[in-house]
Parts: sequence; C-alpha cells; structure tokens
Amino acid sequence: MKSVAIYARVSTVRKAKDGSVDEAEIRKQNPEVQLTELRAACAHRGIQIVEEYVDSGVSGAKESRPALDRLMTDASAGKFDGVMVVRFDRFARSTKHLLKALETFHSLHIDFVSLSEGIDTSTPMGKMIFTMLSAIGEFERSLIVDRTKAGLAYTRLKGTRLGAAPLSVDTDRYRTLRATGLSNRAIAREMNVCESVLRRRKIA
Repeated sequence: MKSVAIYARVSTVRKAKDGSVDEAEIRKQNPEVQLTELRAACAHRGIQIVEEYVDSGVSGAKESRPALDRLMTDASAGKFDGVMVVRFDRFARSTKHLLKALETFHSLHIDFVSLSEGIDTSTPMGKMIFTMLSAIGEFERSLIVDRTKAGLAYTRLKGTRLGAAPLSVDTDRYRTLRATGLSNRAIAREMNVCESVLRRRKIA
C-alpha cells in the first residue's frame, strides 16, 4: 500500500442547556484531531496521502455524505491504494454499511485501515477479519431471507391475501361508456384504470 485517502468525520458541536459549549466538545468535533493522527500514521509507515476527505457537521447516521461519496467515487477511479480512518464509527454508520464498503474496496483491490481497531486489510490478520465479517454479513442476510419466507408462508396459512388489493371496476359505467362507441383504451383512461385491469375483470 503506497498511497491512501484519509477520511475524517465530525458531528455538529453540541451546546449545553445554557447555550455554552465545552472546550472538550469543541476539540472532539475538530476534524484536525483525526487528521493529525492519520497524517502521523501515514508518515510513520511511509505512505503517501493522495487526498484528505472531511465531512464536518454531518451525522454518522447518514450513509451518504458529500466527502464520503466523493471518496467512494475516487476509489472506483483507482486514485489510491488504500483508505485510512481513525475509527470505524467515523467512517461507517453500521456494521452493514462498513461491510458493504469493505466489499467494494476488496473488489477494487483497495486496502482499508482503521487505527483504533488495529484493522489493516493489507495484512494477513486484516484479511482474516475481513473474511470473518463477510461471513457474518452473509449469515445475517440468509437469516433475513429465511425469516421473510417463513413470515410469508405463515401469512398464506392464515388465508391472508398477499399483495395489493384488487381494484374495483364500475361495470355499469364501463358498459355505458362502451355504448357511446369509446375504445377500451379511452374507457380505461376515463375510468382512471389500466386497460389490462378491464381485461382481467373480463369486462373488456
């Protein structure tokens, strides 16, 4: 890994009830704190920083963020070999989001480093952890599919109809309009339904 993109994210500075802001909170929400640590880590490893991506005042609950979106676009363009962050929670909003990003990086042959967690997918240990996370993610997806199938099967056993309720069609109105010489397409438009609905009701 010769070149990396470093990413930092900070939320909006929270104020106390009296409107004051604690200095520790200001420092915590200063992206330079994260960037300084990331720059030092890159210098220590002899890695070139291609670009710094910073999202300021952006909630970690958002999967889509301006700087992060730009980073992912640049990753697809092959502008760097790796991505480095201070902590997982500065980068991903959830385990699912993290795994999705890691899988994208893996497909692009881009390594991912998180300093606090000591994760580096360019190392054998990091590759093993990525494999474990992928397996967990696949297991969770399988569970969701199985639960959905079981829920649908149970619903059918109870006799509950699945899908949208069938549209009702005013047969008398249809016949009245048909008697005026209108085509089925014109009648469907007049009754605000699809022509196929009229055919399914076997009145067209």
